[in-house]
Amino acid sequence: MKCNLQLKLFLTVLFLSCFFVQAQRGTTVGYIDMNYILESVDEYKKASQILDNNIEKWKKEIELQKLKLQQYQDQLNAERIILTPELISDRELEIQDFASEIISLQEKRFGPRGDMIIQRSKLIQPLQDQVLTIVKQIAEEKKYDFIFDRSSTSTMLYSAKNYDISTLVIQRINRLQKIQNRKEQIEKLKSKASALKN
Repeated sequence: MKCNLQLKLFLTVLFLSCFFVQAQRGTTVGYIDMNYILESVDEYKKASQILDNNIEKWKKEIELQKLKLQQYQDQLNAERIILTPELISDRELEIQDFASEIISLQEKRFGPRGDMIIQRSKLIQPLQDQVLTIVKQIAEEKKYDFIFDRSSTSTMLYSAKNYDISTLVIQRINRLQKIQNRKEQIEKLKSKASALKN
């Protein structure tokens, strides 16, 4: 009976001490710098290059249309003397329509729902999703309560460097990329070997 009471007392003390240790742990906070992470990943550099090339192509396309518009206006001004008022009015309407088409093209390429935004989302969103998945894994492993993105609009006035897990995220992304590259090399070797057998 006395042994049973001591055992219950010991278990109660053990339980309460574990509870107090857990309560004393406090909140663990970490942060990342999404810009730094993305700029360190080769896939992001490739995606950015593709996007930059497309943006340059679209700008040239719009500039070409603006040059055509200027040619139409210059031609109208040169022929204005020999044209009737009705023809001048018709040409001015055509020029206005062409100018409206240029504005529509600019909106299509660079507007809030334009090609640039859509492509940026298609190219960069998978990388951001990968980073967020890895951040979640690290948070669960290291028992972080909160992880902030230093490069976002949320305000972070001070943070100690030891809470920065950006480098850890980059290391995991690079490790996953190496594994993927190895798998691709193995598949190439397998396909070469099967081609040689045939």
